[in-house]
Amino acid sequence: MAAPEAWRARSCWFCEVAAATTMEATSREAAPAKSSASGPSAPPALFELCGRAVSAHMGVLESGVWALPGPILQSILPLLNIYYLERIEETALKKGLSTQAIWRRLWDELMKTRPSSLESVTCWRAKFMEAFFSHVLRGTIDVSSDRRLCDQRFSPLLHSSRHVRQLTICNMLQGATELVAEPNRRVLETLASSLHTLKFRHLLFSDVAAQQSLRQLLHQLIHHGAVSQVSLYSWPVPESALFILILTMSAGFWQPGPGGPPCRLCGEASRGRAPSRDEGSMLLGSRRPRRDAAERCAAALMATRRKSEAKQMPRAAPASRVTRRSTQESLTAGGTDPKRELHPPATSHEAPGTKRPPSAPATTSSASSSTSSSKRGPASSAPQPKPLKRFKRAAGKKGARTRQGSGAESEDLYDFVFIVAGEKEDGEEMEIGEVACGALDGSDPSCLGLPALEASQRFRSISTLELFTVPLSTEAALTLCHLLSSWVSLESLTLSYNGLGSNIFRLLDSLRALSGQAGCRLRALHLSDLFSPLPILELTRAIVRALPLLRVLSIRVDHPSQRDNPAVPGNAGTPSHIVGDEEIPENCLEQLEMGFPRGAQPAPLLCSVLKASGSLQQLSLDSATFASPQDFGLVLQTLKEYNLALKRLSFHDMNLADCQSEVLFLLQNLTLQEITFSFCRLFEKRPAQFLPEMVAAMKGNSTLKGLRLPGNRLGNAGLLALADVFSEDSSSSLCQLDISSNCIKPDGLLEFAKRLERWGRGAFGHLRLFQNWLDQDAVTAREAIRRLRATCHVVSDSWDSSQAFADYVSTM
Repeated sequence: MAAPEAWRARSCWFCEVAAATTMEATSREAAPAKSSASGPSAPPALFELCGRAVSAHMGVLESGVWALPGPILQSILPLLNIYYLERIEETALKKGLSTQAIWRRLWDELMKTRPSSLESVTCWRAKFMEAFFSHVLRGTIDVSSDRRLCDQRFSPLLHSSRHVRQLTICNMLQGATELVAEPNRRVLETLASSLHTLKFRHLLFSDVAAQQSLRQLLHQLIHHGAVSQVSLYSWPVPESALFILILTMSAGFWQPGPGGPPCRLCGEASRGRAPSRDEGSMLLGSRRPRRDAAERCAAALMATRRKSEAKQMPRAAPASRVTRRSTQESLTAGGTDPKRELHPPATSHEAPGTKRPPSAPATTSSASSSTSSSKRGPASSAPQPKPLKRFKRAAGKKGARTRQGSGAESEDLYDFVFIVAGEKEDGEEMEIGEVACGALDGSDPSCLGLPALEASQRFRSISTLELFTVPLSTEAALTLCHLLSSWVSLESLTLSYNGLGSNIFRLLDSLRALSGQAGCRLRALHLSDLFSPLPILELTRAIVRALPLLRVLSIRVDHPSQRDNPAVPGNAGTPSHIVGDEEIPENCLEQLEMGFPRGAQPAPLLCSVLKASGSLQQLSLDSATFASPQDFGLVLQTLKEYNLALKRLSFHDMNLADCQSEVLFLLQNLTLQEITFSFCRLFEKRPAQFLPEMVAAMKGNSTLKGLRLPGNRLGNAGLLALADVFSEDSSSSLCQLDISSNCIKPDGLLEFAKRLERWGRGAFGHLRLFQNWLDQDAVTAREAIRRLRATCHVVSDSWDSSQAFADYVSTM
């Protein structure tokens, strides 16, 4: 009897508290009703008035509301604001109550956007709070506009931050400055533990203050946080400084910007132990006596870039030139080894944010890197460096980036990415093209003092990097390649439409160097571009040869390129170590997706990749064209002999009208579990003869679980023939069938459903019917779908078939 007594006590308490505030709530509700032009509305129920009164005084009554019985609490939940609704979630679950419907309604009423049909929302509370955080941060939502969003006792950013798993920064880095501000310190600390994915979209040119805020934000979220993925989307004109900042911070390097405050977390960690130099040397390569090609090329690019900027920048007084000889003389006079001073050790043991004085040797080295030697040969013998081609900055007061004095210049972003000394030891300056050519052909021009990134500390780095539609200049590509060469924590890399061009060779070199590093974790590579200087199959062979431990490879080239020179500047042809005729060693590839440009592909090259991929489980070929059906048959025969673990095979946008015997060969393969023929023109020729042969092959295949045939003009006759696969004498175990975009009419679909009912087959899984002509007879289509749902799960849509009139005429 104790439980009913407690229940009644809580109910009486609720009524007493609610009655005490009902009069006040009623007066507030009645006032707007009297002044409404549309007339008074129906008065709210007594229970609703009590619930509103309780929700308005949750600051005092919260603990008592949590203890209410489930039936009463269920009626109060929709009346709470988002803060108390989020806080009461755990208590509601213990009482068997769900708040998902309430959060979904809040999303529809406040966010006013419809989630993507491809998105499966598992928790509407987390989705709402994450979107709410982004809107408040950008200032695109007014929390005072709705009582459900406004509560003086809570901070909207702090309360919703623990639900944020993905944060997007757009345009002029909006939100970065607000997050690193001292009032939002707890918000940033919460994000550091909850945030996993950081996205940048449509970035524009930013000022120095915004970049400094972003530097601190990335340091907190990546180096001291849990962010594991950084993605950049749609950046048509990347700003070099900002792009390199994001890359280096993502790779785990940190150096406080000029004038930036020291990191509190770094200070706490340094009291426990000093940063290890070995961690940084793993990427810096400080133990190597020779610098790699990307490093030397980047040094030349940085030096020339600085010279061109210095010429364009107005100066009050001419800058003094510091020569290597004068520097050595001054250092020798002080009794110091010039080589040790020009190449100082890593400053990882210094406290973060500590500045060097302007007279420090590191500053001298940086200053000398941006100026030419005062002792040169004759002007005719010294070629003038060509200015680096760069995107034009947007006009405006934030467009120009100025440098003030050598002290500020020495702490510029580029100084800790590449500490450049762009001079020869004999004092003669090299031209950028000459340096690049010498660096790539294996020579060692030891003219560049380049302990790259040694002035930075090394922290944790991300595991997934994605660049979508971000054009990479030579400078940006060299920086990326330099970081990739020893980015051992990277597990997945996506480069989509970045205009790599000839930089693809440098990328392959860096991936090969990364593969040789101990502890390399790169297992997934997604590469797509409009053009490629290498044919796609040769590029695939080169990637598989460079990364034998790769598990997932997705590569797409849209157009064959005749304009891109396949040779690296200064070389006679494609590097022999990248493209060779030797066999590909055995690899660990499990998933291979290839999108081909137009033109016949050499089947032997594809077969060589397949033969070396004995662990392949999934293969997808998009727009592949072969010289003859025999070449396609050679590929299928290779799959049967060498890829015994293959489970899923997909063909898209391929003309297989003349390869019907090869298709039958595939359908008889007893190892495949799923086959896709998407827009492959299967039934364009001899449909009356080919369909029965295809059905007979499928009836004898007991391992095939899924068949996808979208866009093959199956029609009603083909669908009825396909129904025989599910007949009583069939041994097929097909459970997924996709017949979208196949010119199917309602009467044919109804007859298909009746045949399945007649044979009495149990539910065989999923049936997809997108973009068929079911709108021609809505009543018949509904009846057909009703009958089919007793047999399988039907997925369809409402599609206007009038758009496909031309396709209909072609099948008449």
